[in-house]
Amino acid sequence: MDKVIKGVPNEDGPLNPLKEFTAARIGIGRTGTSIPTKQSLAFKLAHAHARDAVYSVLDIDALSNEIKQFKLPVLVLHSKAGSRAEYLQRPDLGRKLKKSSASQLKEYAGDYDISIIIADGLSASAINENVIGLLQSLMPLLTNSSLKLAPICFVEQGRVAVSDKVAHLLNAKLSVILIGERPGLSSADSIGAYLTYGPKPGLTDESRNCISNIRPQGLMFKPAADKIFYLVQEAFRMKLSGVGLKDNQGLIRH
Repeated sequence: MDKVIKGVPNEDGPLNPLKEFTAARIGIGRTGTSIPTKQSLAFKLAHAHARDAVYSVLDIDALSNEIKQFKLPVLVLHSKAGSRAEYLQRPDLGRKLKKSSASQLKEYAGDYDISIIIADGLSASAINENVIGLLQSLMPLLTNSSLKLAPICFVEQGRVAVSDKVAHLLNAKLSVILIGERPGLSSADSIGAYLTYGPKPGLTDESRNCISNIRPQGLMFKPAADKIFYLVQEAFRMKLSGVGLKDNQGLIRH
């Protein structure tokens, strides 16, 4: 048990060396029968950041301006959730496109290999802060492989499954949605990437592959982009995604 001297928590507890490897709250010490004031306040601050992330808003103007560097059209779409409150209370509406957005997509339909969708999810902050860095690592891999990319689509108040409808209407063979993940108490800025081959309305989670915790303090942009690109290549090679598509990258084959 950590030793406490004059109400000051011991800073050399047995778990402290592990802090180098995780942002989880370990080895926080104690003061009497309670946790130290500093750690209590840090917890409350992290909780506030998580709540703020859930109610954050996509900075469409700034993101659209940054995305110009990729030389693709940008479309701004909206789910059937009319407000943040409705989005949180009705997850089903976040999976469906507003009728006007569906009509907009039909005008851009083509013969595409990949549709990239960016959605706020449960943390628009994660997208605002990290999606451009991720795209800067991912887009060169996709463009250098001669894959034909559809317009990049923003979906406000979007859930993962909205990507099925977007990519289907664009006539894309594969969808990649980059979405703000549910904030944790040590990660309010994490992006999840979900990949679906043959996207169409009605698919469920077993049809997708997921790469999560994409952020500077988690899975960093370059390895995340490499992993996404590997799965994209495998999906096209095997013509599937989801439970049938395994991540064998880095495994030694005999």
